[in-house]
Amino acid sequence: MVSHSTSSVTAPARPGLTVLFIGGTGVISAAAAERAVAVGHELTILNRGSTSWRSVPPGVERVTADVRDTASVRTALGDRRFDVVADFVAFTPDHVAADIALFSGRARQFVFISSASCYQKPPAMLPIRESTPLRNPFSQYARDKIACEDVLMKAYRDDGFPVTIIRPSHTYDPTRIVLHGGWTDIARLRAGRPVVVHGDGTSLWTVTRSSDLAKGLVGLFGLPQAVGDSFTITSDDYLPWNAIYELFAEAAGAPPPRLVHIASETIAAAAPELGPSLLGDRSHSVIFDNSKVKALVPEFVCTTPYAMGVRDVVNWYDGNPAQQLVDRDLDATFDRLIAAAQTLR
Repeated sequence: MVSHSTSSVTAPARPGLTVLFIGGTGVISAAAAERAVAVGHELTILNRGSTSWRSVPPGVERVTADVRDTASVRTALGDRRFDVVADFVAFTPDHVAADIALFSGRARQFVFISSASCYQKPPAMLPIRESTPLRNPFSQYARDKIACEDVLMKAYRDDGFPVTIIRPSHTYDPTRIVLHGGWTDIARLRAGRPVVVHGDGTSLWTVTRSSDLAKGLVGLFGLPQAVGDSFTITSDDYLPWNAIYELFAEAAGAPPPRLVHIASETIAAAAPELGPSLLGDRSHSVIFDNSKVKALVPEFVCTTPYAMGVRDVVNWYDGNPAQQLVDRDLDATFDRLIAAAQTLR
């Protein structure tokens, strides 16, 4: 099981809030659950009861219901009210419309987990701030999140629905590899085989440890200043993609990596499943301004640089060999892309 350290938890500013998480065992939500409990909130998690690598902290109430079945949620929760409701599994406008119907008048604050992928791509200016336009023509996921935000903000403007929007960027815990091929890339690195890197490998990428992000997220719970507003929550640590691959090679005990640089459009054409994240995010440098959340949550300080986090990821996979899954189709696609690139040189 993955655990997140809470040894650096500071005294809560708003102890004793009643909090409902919809989800609760994902990368972000599991870390937020640990943080919420550590600072003294009374946490209930509602989900379908699915198993996960990530454990639920002791003392958390678990309610089993399918959030897509609003009748089952109403039955499970009865007439209960909460200081904060946070939905980690809403992805489309109909999901948040159901949330509005379920929790209007039953939550003092509703927290929607959106995405920094929503920000303008390519960005016209860095760093990216909450005022950066929301437009990503490359990613349906991002467009759906933008549409969710539109629905929620209209409900806030028209009816006072107490929404707070959170936009995290690439967030990880030890179970998540940020490389294009996941463990497939680690296996290639360890075997001394070349790996595909998009563009020239110099675009900058921000990666945030989930336990760090949780400090900012949970710190916004119960703040009236956060209602009706949006917040970027990411690390201030960013690295070029070349360096990220080099860090993984070092952590994996692999030889110096052989990086083969290929245009993002070429990779997306050969591996369409990688296209939205490549063209809509990773091929662009992203640096974020976190001053807005820091002004309200002074305890939000990211303490895990990715150079350290990479080692935790590799160690987790080495301790869970059943999860060392190589995608043979993607592996073969990488070989074809590399062969074609080398032929052109």
